[in-house]
Amino acid sequence: MYESWYVRLVSPDEPLAVWIRYTIDKAPGREATGTTWFTLFEGEAERPLARREAGQPASSPPGEWVRIGDSAIGPAGLHGQCFEAGWNLRFRPRAPVLFHLPRPRFYELPLPKTKPISPVPLGGFSGSFRVGDREIGVDGWHGMVGHNWGSEHAERWIWLHGSGFAEDPEAWIDVAMGRIRVAGRLLPWVANGAVHQAGEIRRIGGLFAPGVEVNETASRLEAGLPVAGKGYLELEIDSPPNLTVGWRYGDPADPEGEFHEVANCSAARMTARLTMPGPNNESVLTTAHGAVYELGMTETDHGVPIADGFPPKAPEK
Repeated sequence: MYESWYVRLVSPDEPLAVWIRYTIDKAPGREATGTTWFTLFEGEAERPLARREAGQPASSPPGEWVRIGDSAIGPAGLHGQCFEAGWNLRFRPRAPVLFHLPRPRFYELPLPKTKPISPVPLGGFSGSFRVGDREIGVDGWHGMVGHNWGSEHAERWIWLHGSGFAEDPEAWIDVAMGRIRVAGRLLPWVANGAVHQAGEIRRIGGLFAPGVEVNETASRLEAGLPVAGKGYLELEIDSPPNLTVGWRYGDPADPEGEFHEVANCSAARMTARLTMPGPNNESVLTTAHGAVYELGMTETDHGVPIADGFPPKAPEK
């Protein structure tokens, strides 16, 4: 099995975002180990700065969700380090917990094999993070905290999040989508999540909801998703190459065998068009860099360089 806690926060003023992840992996017949992940997305950089440190002791002390080595995350904040990167951040929820699956009993069923929730689908962040000698203060940044766990990754998945919309600063979108393979057949996309707009939270999709349309590549997503109340959400998301990182995830049941490659842009452009029944009931939300688009896939010809997670070696003297 695996368990993951992840945090993403973004500057309100520029394409500058951070994605931090704490994971626990438990392979059959082995002790659980932890990994810390840190990615800095910066508009002026050629590529994201991506670090990953694996093989650390993992635990869940009182008052914390998880501790990996000396890094930890809990209900009020997170701190830690990953090679030359470090962080000390606090968050204040601005939205209630989001359970992506529509009913509690779905979290007890064998499928889907990955169970997602967002303890903080929208939060206000403060504190700081650093890379080497460079320290960046965080004050009034929006972000989110996510959590998932399971025994197997979906054959193909999409995670998307949007905040910092020009038309509605308190709006947010949080969706997990997946395609699973059953008896050799790849099933259609299933989407679960919510959109908060104009002070109202509406559920997106559902395990058997019709009308899910997805056209995805590693750099762009076009999607149409059903919304509770006979609404529909149309999405366009673009991931600039210099703001997209590639990671390789091992399969929890076979960590040395099958794997997925993952493209993640945590400073993506998003246009969201929400249409509800009735005249003149269409709303448009746009953000230049406040979206997340992550695509997990089995193909390797997507064009996104895969990060090894290590700092560059110092030149030999």
